[in-house]
Amino acid sequence: MTTSTSNLSSVPSQPSHQQPAAGAAASARWRVLVVFSLGFLVSYVFRGVNLGFAPHLTRELGLNAGDLGLLTSFYFLGFACAQLPAGILLDRYGPRRTEAAMLLVAVAGSLVFALAPGMAGLAAGRLLIGVGVSVCLGAAIQALSMWFPLSRMPLLNGVVMAIGGLGAVLVGTPLSWLLSLTDWRTVSIGLAGVSLAMAALLWFSAPDKPRVGKESLREQLRGTRQILGSERFWRVVPLTLLNQGVFLAVQTLWVGAFLRDVPGYDAGTSARLVSVIGFAMMAGCVGSGWAARYLERLGVSLYAFAGAGMTGFIVVQLLLMAQVPLPPVLLWAAYGVFGSSGILTYAVLARSFPDALIGRATTALTLTVFLSTFACQVGVGFVLDLWPASGGHYPKAAHLAAWAGLVTLQALAAVWYALGGRRARREAAAAS
Repeated sequence: MTTSTSNLSSVPSQPSHQQPAAGAAASARWRVLVVFSLGFLVSYVFRGVNLGFAPHLTRELGLNAGDLGLLTSFYFLGFACAQLPAGILLDRYGPRRTEAAMLLVAVAGSLVFALAPGMAGLAAGRLLIGVGVSVCLGAAIQALSMWFPLSRMPLLNGVVMAIGGLGAVLVGTPLSWLLSLTDWRTVSIGLAGVSLAMAALLWFSAPDKPRVGKESLREQLRGTRQILGSERFWRVVPLTLLNQGVFLAVQTLWVGAFLRDVPGYDAGTSARLVSVIGFAMMAGCVGSGWAARYLERLGVSLYAFAGAGMTGFIVVQLLLMAQVPLPPVLLWAAYGVFGSSGILTYAVLARSFPDALIGRATTALTLTVFLSTFACQVGVGFVLDLWPASGGHYPKAAHLAAWAGLVTLQALAAVWYALGGRRARREAAAAS
């Protein structure tokens, strides 16, 4: 399954890892950071908005946990299915044009969702939304790699995730307040308008960078196959997809039910803790990016630091399951901080492949993450439905059983990740 470095390097590349040409304005670089981060913020709001919509959808449509998990996860399914084509589009047309055009699909999806009379229409809307925002993260990472030095990527990726993490905050207390004033259909129409405005902002405000060595479609497909066949890619994928998949599946839907049924918090406390997770994720993204750059100067590899963070997420989940007597704000803040650790592996991949493959490498990893999120979100719902619900509540044992299965999978992936690190060190020693 290993692809040689020479094969990967044979793909035409562009000098996107270097500083922009002399004379490129610093303001353009920072405009790239701000505009593409805002695009990711829109994507993140769409990810988690069903967390606030869930009680209303359940009440209006009579959905059970399995139905709600399946409906919400159609976003992740659409997102995942669009990743490989999106990677080709990013590497062919660039991040500005690709993201602006695809956000129009999210506009259509949000309107379909808002006007849907039943489950089928709601699912179609979520699917279209997922497709429409599928490039928001990949476009941001690609744009940053084109305008900033590679050494800054862990920190800059963290900044993007932190700004996007505001979306996780917005779907907590702010969304609950908004839904007390209006209904979920009106909010969905409002999100369609926000998405349209974001597409216009990208198209007219984000700077472009000249692209050289454009590949043919056949060459792009060959590059995608090389990524998916690379052992370096599969070293990081299992733990990353589970770290991010579990975190997103819980944060964007199931955390509210867990807080309500396991520790027994009321709706107001649960909403505040959801916002705490969002703020903590933002802090974790920026902090881990800064720490990674600092620790690399001390000889700690980015690969090792990312692995330690994702392993820490496993420990935090065990503490929450055990209901250890610690302040809930502290525990759920730790959940947000360590749940963001997987973002560091995007920077690991950016260093592992030639410049011309970064868009496809990023979207290939995102494909696995969102397939995992889809599976985890649906899986938790089906596990909960194995126990009888009472007034919309599920037994504590149901939640703990679902979490135990997810933690077990993450622990096995952590072992694989550690073994991959050993192989990488042996290869580095042999090369030197």
